[in-house]
Amino acid sequence: MNRGAELRNAFGEIDIYLFDQLLRGRFDDRSRILDAGCGSGRNLVYFLRSGFDVFGIDRDPAAVARVRALAAEIAPALAAGHFHVGELVSLPWPGEAFDAVVCSAVLHFAESEDHFERMLVEMWRVLRPGGLLFVRLASVIGLEGAVPMDRNRRARLPDGSVRFLVDEAMLLGWTARLGAELLDPIKTTNVQNQRCMTTWVLRKHA
Repeated sequence: MNRGAELRNAFGEIDIYLFDQLLRGRFDDRSRILDAGCGSGRNLVYFLRSGFDVFGIDRDPAAVARVRALAAEIAPALAAGHFHVGELVSLPWPGEAFDAVVCSAVLHFAESEDHFERMLVEMWRVLRPGGLLFVRLASVIGLEGAVPMDRNRRARLPDGSVRFLVDEAMLLGWTARLGAELLDPIKTTNVQNQRCMTTWVLRKHA
């Protein structure tokens, strides 16, 4: 039996750190979720298969078409209108609409601190009290001093990509500013000093 294929069928190409949140029961009582910057739905396969009320938004119309097709295949009862083409700075849902918001590998495309703030505050707006915000993004944590940032906190990483970069102080500052609870310590993976990816998981106080 091809165990890898079996797992991919069940979970897709899910972010391993999002998978960790599933294993720890963080989505047991959070069934209405938004994938903010959903792309083609790589993080949504398990949620779609498991009966979650799934929503998504992405700026790429082709990606949204693919995630709609994915949902139609494995969760046909879910309305195609759950998936929107749009920007994270202006989400088309009312406040406190979701039990969880997932934003994986998106916020590091911010153009400036203001753009980052607008996306983050908008995701926080649509999260209900007690809800979970899962963020995975590029950071300078672990590469301090090796990657000079411009005035917009953007930098060219050793792997050649250009990213908006956060640091620990910025994430802790935003945790306090939002009045949020940090559910896990901030965790960063250093990929052989080529880039660092940080996981930031918050709970919105009731």
